[in-house]
Amino acid sequence: MPVFTQREKLKTLGYCDVQDITPLAEAMLLKSGMVDGIASVFVPGSTASITTIEFESGAIHDLQKAIQRLVPENAPYEHDKRWQDGNGFSHVRAALMKPGLSVPFHQGRFLLGTWQQLILVDFDNKSRIREIVFQFVGE
Repeated sequence: MPVFTQREKLKTLGYCDVQDITPLAEAMLLKSGMVDGIASVFVPGSTASITTIEFESGAIHDLQKAIQRLVPENAPYEHDKRWQDGNGFSHVRAALMKPGLSVPFHQGRFLLGTWQQLILVDFDNKSRIREIVFQFVGE
């Protein structure tokens, strides 16, 4: 079965910056030439995540607030004691949210819900250039 892999870069702001990557993923699917199969969307690193949400300001704000309540930035983290980089919270957040997901596609379109978009969430404590790996398996 054919496999198509593409890496793309995206500038993020850190501190729970949420980016809609659906248009980018759709462009990569079109570039792959595949019409049926499954896509893997993955962000290398330990301080960012890929997930889905309705990409709308209220839902994004609610997600950011929930993440802050679950894993506050100002709590003590052993990672910070060891490395002195102040981003222990970002590692915990990313571990809970996961670095990637799989999305089926059919007839050249992702099988996402009506209000569902693919997002990258950058939890680090600084702006970064993130790499996103898109891998498509199908025909």
